[in-house]
Amino acid sequence: MTVREFLNIVELRTKVVSVSSLLIGGILALMLGGASAPWTSWPVALLFVVTVLAIDMGTTAFNTFFDHWNGTDRKGRNFERDKVLVHGRTPAGYALLTGLGLYGAAAVFGLVLGALSGFELIVYGALGMLVGFLYSGGPRPIATTPFGEVFAGGFLGGGLVCLTVYVLIHRFDAQVAALAVPSTLAVAAILTVNNTCDLESDREAGRKTLSILIGPGASVVLIALLGLASYVAAGILLAARAGLLAVVPLVLGASVFLLIFRGMVRRGFSLRTKGPNMGAVTQAFALFTVTFATALGWGSYLDKSFMIY
Repeated sequence: MTVREFLNIVELRTKVVSVSSLLIGGILALMLGGASAPWTSWPVALLFVVTVLAIDMGTTAFNTFFDHWNGTDRKGRNFERDKVLVHGRTPAGYALLTGLGLYGAAAVFGLVLGALSGFELIVYGALGMLVGFLYSGGPRPIATTPFGEVFAGGFLGGGLVCLTVYVLIHRFDAQVAALAVPSTLAVAAILTVNNTCDLESDREAGRKTLSILIGPGASVVLIALLGLASYVAAGILLAARAGLLAVVPLVLGASVFLLIFRGMVRRGFSLRTKGPNMGAVTQAFALFTVTFATALGWGSYLDKSFMIY
Protein backbone atom coordinates (compact mmCIF):
# COMPACT_ATOMS: atom_id res chain seq x y z
CA MET A 1 0.00 0.00 0.00
CA THR A 2 1.38 3.39 -1.00
CA VAL A 3 1.31 6.52 1.15
CA ARG A 4 -1.23 8.03 -1.23
CA GLU A 5 -3.52 5.03 -0.87
CA PHE A 6 -3.23 5.17 2.91
CA LEU A 7 -4.04 8.90 3.04
CA ASN A 8 -7.06 8.40 0.79
CA ILE A 9 -8.31 5.40 2.77
CA VAL A 10 -8.23 7.38 6.04
CA GLU A 11 -9.42 10.55 4.24
CA LEU A 12 -6.84 12.72 5.97
CA ARG A 13 -8.62 15.94 4.96
CA THR A 14 -11.57 15.00 7.20
CA LYS A 15 -9.36 14.95 10.30
CA VAL A 16 -10.00 18.69 10.53
CA VAL A 17 -13.01 17.68 12.66
CA SER A 18 -11.10 15.91 15.42
CA VAL A 19 -8.27 18.47 15.24
CA SER A 20 -10.86 21.22 15.74
CA SER A 21 -12.32 19.52 18.83
CA LEU A 22 -8.83 18.94 20.24
CA LEU A 23 -7.98 22.60 19.62
CA ILE A 24 -11.19 23.97 21.15
CA GLY A 25 -10.83 21.62 24.11
CA GLY A 26 -7.21 22.69 24.58
CA ILE A 27 -8.14 26.38 24.54
CA LEU A 28 -10.96 25.78 27.03
CA ALA A 29 -8.55 23.88 29.29
CA LEU A 30 -6.11 26.80 29.20
CA MET A 31 -8.83 29.32 29.99
CA LEU A 32 -10.81 27.26 32.50
CA GLY A 33 -7.84 25.83 34.33
CA GLY A 34 -6.34 28.75 36.12
CA ALA A 35 -2.95 28.67 37.78
CA SER A 36 -3.87 25.90 40.24
CA ALA A 37 -5.30 23.43 37.72
CA PRO A 38 -3.84 19.88 37.75
CA TRP A 39 -2.21 20.23 34.32
CA THR A 40 -1.36 17.09 32.43
CA SER A 41 2.24 16.72 31.27
CA TRP A 42 3.02 17.42 27.61
CA PRO A 43 3.91 13.76 26.89
CA VAL A 44 0.48 12.68 28.14
CA ALA A 45 -1.22 15.42 26.10
CA LEU A 46 0.70 14.38 22.97
CA LEU A 47 -0.13 10.72 23.56
CA PHE A 48 -3.80 11.65 23.87
CA VAL A 49 -3.73 13.50 20.54
CA VAL A 50 -2.04 10.56 18.80
CA THR A 51 -4.57 8.11 20.27
CA VAL A 52 -7.54 10.22 19.17
CA LEU A 53 -6.20 10.59 15.63
CA ALA A 54 -5.52 6.83 15.42
CA ILE A 55 -9.12 6.08 16.41
CA ASP A 56 -10.46 8.70 14.00
CA MET A 57 -8.39 7.45 11.06
CA GLY A 58 -9.18 3.83 11.90
CA THR A 59 -12.89 4.61 11.98
CA THR A 60 -12.65 6.26 8.56
CA ALA A 61 -10.74 3.25 7.18
CA PHE A 62 -13.53 0.94 8.37
CA ASN A 63 -16.09 3.28 6.83
CA THR A 64 -14.16 3.23 3.53
CA PHE A 65 -14.11 -0.57 3.58
CA PHE A 66 -17.75 -1.16 4.52
CA ASP A 67 -19.13 1.49 2.13
CA HIS A 68 -17.30 -0.31 -0.68
CA TRP A 69 -18.17 -3.78 0.60
CA ASN A 70 -21.93 -3.16 0.83
CA GLY A 71 -22.08 -1.29 -2.48
CA THR A 72 -22.83 2.17 -1.14
CA ASP A 73 -19.70 3.47 -2.89
CA ARG A 74 -19.47 2.09 -6.42
CA LYS A 75 -18.70 3.25 -9.92
CA GLY A 76 -21.54 5.12 -11.51
CA ARG A 77 -22.81 6.29 -8.11
CA ASN A 78 -19.65 7.84 -6.70
CA PHE A 79 -17.77 10.73 -8.30
CA GLU A 80 -15.16 11.45 -5.64
CA ARG A 81 -11.83 10.73 -7.31
CA ASP A 82 -10.03 10.10 -4.01
CA LYS A 83 -12.18 7.02 -3.32
CA VAL A 84 -9.36 4.66 -4.27
CA LEU A 85 -11.36 1.48 -3.66
CA VAL A 86 -13.89 2.64 -6.24
CA HIS A 87 -11.84 4.47 -8.86
CA GLY A 88 -8.43 2.89 -8.34
CA ARG A 89 -6.96 -0.58 -8.12
CA THR A 90 -6.53 -0.59 -4.35
CA PRO A 91 -7.77 -3.90 -2.86
CA ALA A 92 -10.58 -3.48 -0.34
CA GLY A 93 -8.61 -5.55 2.14
CA TYR A 94 -6.11 -2.72 2.46
CA ALA A 95 -8.79 -0.53 4.05
CA LEU A 96 -9.83 -3.29 6.46
CA LEU A 97 -6.21 -3.96 7.49
CA THR A 98 -5.60 -0.22 7.90
CA GLY A 99 -8.58 0.08 10.23
CA LEU A 100 -7.50 -2.93 12.28
CA GLY A 101 -3.92 -1.70 12.47
CA LEU A 102 -4.89 1.80 13.58
CA TYR A 103 -7.33 0.47 16.17
CA GLY A 104 -4.61 -1.87 17.45
CA ALA A 105 -2.20 1.05 17.79
CA ALA A 106 -4.89 3.14 19.48
CA ALA A 107 -5.53 0.32 21.97
CA VAL A 108 -1.85 0.21 22.94
CA PHE A 109 -1.62 3.99 23.21
CA GLY A 110 -4.86 4.05 25.21
CA LEU A 111 -3.59 1.53 27.74
CA VAL A 112 -0.46 3.59 28.30
CA LEU A 113 -2.54 6.77 28.53
CA GLY A 114 -4.84 5.14 31.08
CA ALA A 115 -1.90 4.05 33.20
CA LEU A 116 -0.49 7.58 33.17
CA SER A 117 -3.64 9.67 33.51
CA GLY A 118 -6.49 7.52 34.84
CA PHE A 119 -7.91 4.15 33.88
CA GLU A 120 -11.33 5.68 33.20
CA LEU A 121 -9.80 6.91 29.92
CA ILE A 122 -9.47 3.28 28.81
CA VAL A 123 -13.24 2.90 29.17
CA TYR A 124 -13.90 6.09 27.21
CA GLY A 125 -11.46 5.03 24.50
CA ALA A 126 -12.95 1.55 24.19
CA LEU A 127 -16.44 3.06 23.91
CA GLY A 128 -15.24 5.44 21.20
CA MET A 129 -13.67 2.58 19.24
CA LEU A 130 -16.82 0.47 19.57
CA VAL A 131 -19.06 3.28 18.33
CA GLY A 132 -16.56 4.08 15.57
CA PHE A 133 -16.65 0.51 14.28
CA LEU A 134 -20.42 0.17 14.63
CA TYR A 135 -20.90 3.46 12.79
CA SER A 136 -20.35 1.65 9.49
CA GLY A 137 -19.91 -2.00 10.52
CA GLY A 138 -22.04 -4.59 12.24
CA PRO A 139 -25.52 -5.90 11.38
CA ARG A 140 -27.15 -2.47 11.69
CA PRO A 141 -24.58 0.31 11.16
CA ILE A 142 -25.32 3.60 12.90
CA ALA A 143 -24.66 5.42 9.60
CA THR A 144 -27.70 3.70 8.07
CA THR A 145 -30.06 5.10 10.73
CA PRO A 146 -31.42 8.61 11.43
CA PHE A 147 -29.01 8.86 14.40
CA GLY A 148 -25.77 9.26 12.46
CA GLU A 149 -25.62 13.04 13.00
CA VAL A 150 -26.19 12.59 16.74
CA PHE A 151 -23.38 10.08 17.17
CA ALA A 152 -20.92 11.89 14.90
CA GLY A 153 -21.60 15.29 16.44
CA GLY A 154 -21.68 13.88 19.96
CA PHE A 155 -18.48 11.85 19.82
CA LEU A 156 -16.27 13.83 17.41
CA GLY A 157 -17.69 17.21 18.41
CA GLY A 158 -18.80 17.98 21.94
CA GLY A 159 -17.75 14.66 23.42
CA LEU A 160 -14.15 15.04 22.24
CA VAL A 161 -14.04 18.67 23.43
CA CYS A 162 -15.15 17.59 26.90
CA LEU A 163 -12.73 14.66 26.96
CA THR A 164 -9.84 16.92 25.96
CA VAL A 165 -10.60 19.30 28.82
CA TYR A 166 -10.85 16.36 31.22
CA VAL A 167 -7.54 14.86 30.13
CA LEU A 168 -5.72 18.20 30.40
CA ILE A 169 -7.13 19.63 33.64
CA HIS A 170 -9.22 16.76 35.09
CA ARG A 171 -12.39 18.82 34.95
CA PHE A 172 -15.86 18.09 33.63
CA ASP A 173 -18.95 20.03 34.64
CA ALA A 174 -21.99 21.81 33.23
CA GLN A 175 -19.94 24.76 32.00
CA VAL A 176 -17.58 22.55 30.01
CA ALA A 177 -20.52 20.62 28.56
CA ALA A 178 -22.28 23.83 27.53
CA LEU A 179 -19.19 25.22 25.81
CA ALA A 180 -18.88 21.97 23.86
CA VAL A 181 -22.39 22.24 22.34
CA PRO A 182 -21.38 24.52 19.40
CA SER A 183 -18.86 21.93 18.19
CA THR A 184 -21.53 19.22 18.29
CA LEU A 185 -23.82 21.29 16.07
CA ALA A 186 -21.04 22.18 13.62
CA VAL A 187 -20.00 18.53 13.18
CA ALA A 188 -23.63 17.49 12.68
CA ALA A 189 -23.88 20.07 9.87
CA ILE A 190 -20.96 18.41 8.04
CA LEU A 191 -22.56 14.97 8.20
CA THR A 192 -25.91 16.38 7.05
CA VAL A 193 -24.24 17.80 3.93
CA ASN A 194 -22.66 14.39 3.30
CA ASN A 195 -25.94 12.50 3.75
CA THR A 196 -27.94 15.00 1.68
CA CYS A 197 -25.55 14.56 -1.25
CA ASP A 198 -25.63 10.77 -0.79
CA LEU A 199 -29.40 10.61 -0.49
CA GLU A 200 -29.98 8.71 -3.75
CA SER A 201 -27.28 6.09 -3.27
CA ASP A 202 -28.12 5.68 0.42
CA ARG A 203 -31.76 5.04 -0.43
CA GLU A 204 -30.75 2.45 -3.02
CA ALA A 205 -28.55 0.76 -0.42
CA GLY A 206 -31.49 0.50 1.97
CA ARG A 207 -30.28 3.13 4.40
CA LYS A 208 -32.65 5.22 6.53
CA THR A 209 -30.57 8.31 7.22
CA LEU A 210 -32.10 11.48 8.61
CA SER A 211 -31.81 13.12 5.18
CA ILE A 212 -33.87 10.29 3.65
CA LEU A 213 -36.37 10.48 6.49
CA ILE A 214 -37.06 14.23 6.19
CA GLY A 215 -36.40 14.63 2.46
CA PRO A 216 -33.92 16.71 0.45
CA GLY A 217 -35.65 20.08 0.91
CA ALA A 218 -35.83 19.82 4.70
CA SER A 219 -32.26 18.50 4.77
CA VAL A 220 -30.98 21.66 3.08
CA VAL A 221 -32.84 23.75 5.65
CA LEU A 222 -31.37 21.60 8.43
CA ILE A 223 -27.84 22.26 7.16
CA ALA A 224 -28.43 26.00 7.43
CA LEU A 225 -30.03 25.68 10.86
CA LEU A 226 -27.23 23.52 12.28
CA GLY A 227 -24.54 25.80 10.87
CA LEU A 228 -26.15 28.96 12.22
CA ALA A 229 -27.07 27.29 15.52
CA SER A 230 -23.41 26.51 16.18
CA TYR A 231 -22.67 30.24 16.02
CA VAL A 232 -25.79 31.25 17.96
CA ALA A 233 -25.04 28.78 20.77
CA ALA A 234 -21.45 30.00 21.01
CA GLY A 235 -22.62 33.62 20.93
CA ILE A 236 -25.13 33.15 23.73
CA LEU A 237 -22.57 31.46 25.96
CA LEU A 238 -19.96 34.15 25.34
CA ALA A 239 -22.30 37.14 25.55
CA ALA A 240 -23.69 35.94 28.87
CA ARG A 241 -20.25 36.17 30.45
CA ALA A 242 -18.26 38.75 28.51
CA GLY A 243 -20.86 40.96 26.84
CA LEU A 244 -21.98 41.48 23.25
CA LEU A 245 -18.57 42.65 22.07
CA ALA A 246 -17.29 39.11 22.59
CA VAL A 247 -19.49 37.79 19.79
CA VAL A 248 -18.07 40.04 17.04
CA PRO A 249 -15.84 37.27 15.60
CA LEU A 250 -18.81 34.91 15.58
CA VAL A 251 -21.02 37.39 13.71
CA LEU A 252 -18.34 37.73 11.04
CA GLY A 253 -17.96 33.95 10.86
CA ALA A 254 -21.70 33.37 10.54
CA SER A 255 -21.88 35.91 7.70
CA VAL A 256 -19.18 34.07 5.73
CA PHE A 257 -20.89 30.75 6.48
CA LEU A 258 -24.07 32.04 4.82
CA LEU A 259 -22.08 32.96 1.70
CA ILE A 260 -20.53 29.47 1.60
CA PHE A 261 -23.94 27.88 2.14
CA ARG A 262 -25.44 29.92 -0.68
CA GLY A 263 -22.76 28.55 -2.99
CA MET A 264 -23.66 24.99 -1.98
CA VAL A 265 -27.35 25.65 -2.63
CA ARG A 266 -26.56 26.99 -6.09
CA ARG A 267 -24.58 23.84 -6.91
CA GLY A 268 -27.30 21.62 -5.50
CA PHE A 269 -26.86 18.57 -3.31
CA SER A 270 -26.26 15.42 -5.32
CA LEU A 271 -23.71 12.67 -5.89
CA ARG A 272 -22.02 14.75 -8.60
CA THR A 273 -21.72 17.85 -6.41
CA LYS A 274 -20.68 15.99 -3.26
CA GLY A 275 -16.95 16.63 -3.72
CA PRO A 276 -17.25 20.43 -4.09
CA ASN A 277 -19.89 20.66 -1.36
CA MET A 278 -17.86 18.62 1.13
CA GLY A 279 -14.90 20.85 0.38
CA ALA A 280 -17.06 23.91 0.99
CA VAL A 281 -18.54 22.66 4.26
CA THR A 282 -15.07 21.67 5.45
CA GLN A 283 -13.95 25.26 4.82
CA ALA A 284 -17.01 26.48 6.69
CA PHE A 285 -16.15 24.20 9.60
CA ALA A 286 -12.56 25.44 9.68
CA LEU A 287 -13.95 28.98 9.73
CA PHE A 288 -16.18 28.08 12.69
CA THR A 289 -13.17 26.67 14.54
CA VAL A 290 -11.10 29.81 13.99
CA THR A 291 -13.90 32.24 14.89
CA PHE A 292 -14.98 30.27 17.97
CA ALA A 293 -11.39 30.03 19.22
CA THR A 294 -10.88 33.75 18.53
CA ALA A 295 -14.12 34.63 20.31
CA LEU A 296 -13.07 32.62 23.36
CA GLY A 297 -9.77 34.49 23.55
CA TRP A 298 -11.44 37.84 22.88
CA GLY A 299 -14.07 37.15 25.54
CA SER A 300 -11.39 36.28 28.06
CA TYR A 301 -9.59 39.55 27.25
CA LEU A 302 -12.78 41.59 27.71
CA ASP A 303 -13.57 39.92 31.05
CA LYS A 304 -10.61 38.51 32.91
CA SER A 305 -12.92 36.43 35.12
CA PHE A 306 -14.80 35.09 32.10
CA MET A 307 -13.49 31.54 32.25
CA ILE A 308 -12.17 31.16 35.75
CA TYR A 309 -14.68 29.74 38.21
